[in-house]
Amino acid sequence: MPLSVGTKAPVFTLKSKNASGLLDVTLPAPGKTTLILFFPLAFTSVCTQEMCDVSQGIEAYTDLGAEVIAVSVDSPFAQEAWAQKERIATTLVSDLNKEATNAYGVLFKGIAGIGDSAARAAFVVDGAGVIQYAEQTPTPKDLPNFSAIKSRLAELEK
Repeated sequence: MPLSVGTKAPVFTLKSKNASGLLDVTLPAPGKTTLILFFPLAFTSVCTQEMCDVSQGIEAYTDLGAEVIAVSVDSPFAQEAWAQKERIATTLVSDLNKEATNAYGVLFKGIAGIGDSAARAAFVVDGAGVIQYAEQTPTPKDLPNFSAIKSRLAELEK
């Protein structure tokens, strides 16, 4: 069961990889509105569609004052290779040990018979660290309601 609106968001420092090397990324971004997107696995069709769409429309989120951080249980090295291949500009962070995934209540057991991963889920966390929007999709093939996410971000900007 995903964490609900009004809950204080758990804070994690996770690894991200880019050309500069391994970086620590705090989730949610301290003092900033953060859109946290959990996704099952890099290099899969629906995850690629989601991250490419978000990357191509990143201004829709940044213009509403949100930092976007996407989380999967892939290694930061696999995430970087995927981001380079698909031109994904969203910050990707690795939850290899599934600690954040468990804490947010979005662990998907036994995906495709290969093991546990993150479910597809979205959380908007305000600058005070309180969850303002929470959604776990019915299946990993379903995308979050990005219109509802943008509406909630717009409400927080007022």
